Amino acid sequence: MPTHTMRAIRLHEHGGPEVLRYDEAPIPEPGPGEVLVRVHAVGINPPDWYLRGGMTTMPGETESTVALPVIPGTDVSGVVEAVAADVDGLAVGDEVFGLLRFPSFHGSAYAEYVAARASDLARKPAGLDHVHAAGTPMAGLTAWQFLIEVGHDHPSPFQQARHRPTAFDADTTVLVNGAAGGVGHFAVQLAKWKGARVVAVASGAHESFLSGLGADQFIDYTKSRPEELVHDIDLVLDAVGGPDSSRFLRTLKRGGSQFAVLPGDFDAEETAKLGVTVSSAQVRSNGAQLAELGRLLDAGTVRVAIDSTFALADARAAHERAARGHIQGKIVLTVA
Repeated sequence: MPTHTMRAIRLHEHGGPEVLRYDEAPIPEPGPGEVLVRVHAVGINPPDWYLRGGMTTMPGETESTVALPVIPGTDVSGVVEAVAADVDGLAVGDEVFGLLRFPSFHGSAYAEYVAARASDLARKPAGLDHVHAAGTPMAGLTAWQFLIEVGHDHPSPFQQARHRPTAFDADTTVLVNGAAGGVGHFAVQLAKWKGARVVAVASGAHESFLSGLGADQFIDYTKSRPEELVHDIDLVLDAVGGPDSSRFLRTLKRGGSQFAVLPGDFDAEETAKLGVTVSSAQVRSNGAQLAELGRLLDAGTVRVAIDSTFALADARAAHERAARGHIQGKIVLTVA
């Protein structure tokens, strides 16, 4: 077993990227149903900077359970170091990746070691290195649960109706807004895997990247308005959100759907008049779905794009990179 302390990034206060401290912290003990993972890489996601900025109650939670200091992060790839007595199917030395304890702020992934629920983990695909594996869990599972299979019966904090993915075939056209980012680039590839025609919306710098992922049509939102260029779309997956997201409703055919990965402003009368549906879901940890996604990654059907990597100690610089936006794929922290 390792010594009793490790290096980790901790928040002792909330604020900008400067509050991310490279600290000495105790190595966690795996509880029932858990394994201890020696972390090799950590994926960076929006909840990491929401927590850093002071959001401590996850949508759907009634109150905050965050106590400072706290280690942020949910996405890891690494090697099993120790296994609780009641865990079957994982052994010391297994290479694993996962989205840890989401939705909550208790992933504690920005560290050399992390205790993880075995059910949150999948075996890392042999053909994928730890950096690419760590870029997969939250973004990949978000795209999967929105487009392919929800995989759980938990109520969504965002709507009363259960989110239902759309059935895809060769006649389905999907528009992905924010197509070059983490969720977006997985969504483009999963829709293509299902046989759909894909329209990708992003800034011009990402055109060749998205064509390479299989996008059939590219729209540079800095030069043109997507809602004026395309119509009769079956499904819009909007990975950007915000006040402008309702403009995509006008691209849909009657009976079409807009899936909102992030909150947007929608008018119930407008959606009813257009005959379209808006639906949202909250991504949840799911080792079994991640294993399915892992098979697609291993086969090369889906690939993970890495925007940039930073050492764990340089988490501040990684968050500064995230704040600049126009990310292509995922930002990942590497742990020596």
